[in-house]
Amino acid sequence: MSRLAWFLLPLILFLTICVFLFKGLYSDPMERESEVLAEPFPAFSLPDLMDETIIYDNSIFDGQITVVNVWGVWCITCAIELPYLTQLSQEGIRFVGLYYDQDIDPDFGIKTVTRVRTEVNEMLSRTGNPFEFNIFDVYRDTSLDLGVTGAPETFLVDENGVIRVHHLGDVNERVWAAKFKPVLDELQGVVAQPVVEELASE
Repeated sequence: MSRLAWFLLPLILFLTICVFLFKGLYSDPMERESEVLAEPFPAFSLPDLMDETIIYDNSIFDGQITVVNVWGVWCITCAIELPYLTQLSQEGIRFVGLYYDQDIDPDFGIKTVTRVRTEVNEMLSRTGNPFEFNIFDVYRDTSLDLGVTGAPETFLVDENGVIRVHHLGDVNERVWAAKFKPVLDELQGVVAQPVVEELASE
């Protein structure tokens, strides 16, 4: 290897590392590529949060466009987004909660289910309740299958049970307009109407 090559090698390595670090510095972790987009919602069979005798499975998506929101009472950002989600639900958007609790172990030894239900009712009474029902992800298996890293995370699922949108972080008016509404309009067959200016009569 020539002396010039030995000189340039450290420089090339340094520039490569700089590019990698620069890219990471300005990348948005909320915009990471989702591995579940365009994939069927993972198979599940889980109880209703408020009534364990009710069991839900993937049939909840049959023929209905559904927004699945992963949340918990321990999540501060969830409390921030719930009023806006409630507003959307009042406009006809179907929301289903996928609930898990950080303070409950598989044997319910740290926090009882009764206490969880009480805390959920208290929070939803303060913030608004957008959910048609809440699925209790007892062991977090479904959240793991979805690649959930925290809460809130939100999924738009079409009437065939296929995930069409996956968003990390809170859903606000800007996020809804940019990420969810265009896909929802497409699924519902909504065609954007051109703006027609009325000509003033002379």
